[in-house]
Amino acid sequence: MAASHQKLRPAEIAPRERTHRNGMSATFRRNLYQTIAIAAALLVVYSSVLAKLGRDWWNDENYSHGLLIPFVIGFILWQERKRLGQDQSRPAVWWGAIGVGFALLALWAGTAGAELFVQRISLVVMLAGVAIYFSGFRMLRLVAVPLSLLVLSIPIPQIVFNRIAFPLQLFASRCAVAAMSALDIPVLRQGNVIELMPLGSSVPKKLAVVEACSGIRSLMTLLTLAVVYAYFTKPKGDAGNKSNDNDATRTTFQDRGPFLKRFTFWRSLILIVAAIPIAILTNALRVSGTGVLAHYYGTRVADGFFHSFSGWVIYVAAAGLLFATGFALDRIGGRLKVRKFRGRLPSAWSGSSPTLNETN
Repeated sequence: MAASHQKLRPAEIAPRERTHRNGMSATFRRNLYQTIAIAAALLVVYSSVLAKLGRDWWNDENYSHGLLIPFVIGFILWQERKRLGQDQSRPAVWWGAIGVGFALLALWAGTAGAELFVQRISLVVMLAGVAIYFSGFRMLRLVAVPLSLLVLSIPIPQIVFNRIAFPLQLFASRCAVAAMSALDIPVLRQGNVIELMPLGSSVPKKLAVVEACSGIRSLMTLLTLAVVYAYFTKPKGDAGNKSNDNDATRTTFQDRGPFLKRFTFWRSLILIVAAIPIAILTNALRVSGTGVLAHYYGTRVADGFFHSFSGWVIYVAAAGLLFATGFALDRIGGRLKVRKFRGRLPSAWSGSSPTLNETN
């Protein structure tokens, strides 16, 4: 009886492998040339915008963290290169074209109106539109974190900045006055100016909670850190267990996918939202401590080395609170996962063993 098929000889396999490799190399070269061409075109169109943004990162201490953002984005894209290269989603040409057109319109309007924020936001919209045009909305989800980091590194308009910074100055000054009053330190407050009488002094001194003490600098930096921390510490599924031959076990671990997606989303959202009160409250603690020390050691503690050093100490404390929040969320998520899947695991996984009656 003749065999239904014959084994291919090595001489026949080699041409097919070479053809496959040549096809892959041609696709890789095409994608590489396409990426280089798009990057070159964007650099030409947004050269002046990127140059001014880089100068703001260098000169504006509130957004000095932006100097690290290109390196962080590059590392994320390099880490996700396999997922980005293997993505086979269908392009959304019309939606992408609309996004690119809107970005060009915003760039023109921002240039005509001398509004840097609109010009810079148009770069984010342009990158999103290009991703949708060539690879669809799935690619947009894959690059959502880099785009979010880019948005957080763009300085907000000064009018919006002032509307945020001044209330933070008032809040910090109120907290300082409350802390000093609780310690029986005589103090007065007029807006964001604190008036106190240092020990051994016959003349009252004034401490102004200026814009640099509003906490908006630590707020923007901590928000960026929260996004980076949430991304690099997100839970990952147990891929090794999916290869188990037991159908019930395999189904149980496959069911963890939706749970992990929901938990990762809410964990990231809670971390980013938690960064806001953490930054505000730790800055208020810093201003309060400065006011108390100014009463005992004079207002010189509010300037110079101590002022800068206390800022770093408070930021490290704020980062520690953020990491502690992530740790607590991971513990809660672990317990929820155990409760959710404990009853759905087979006896060999759940730790139970059959009794004597069950074996007979």
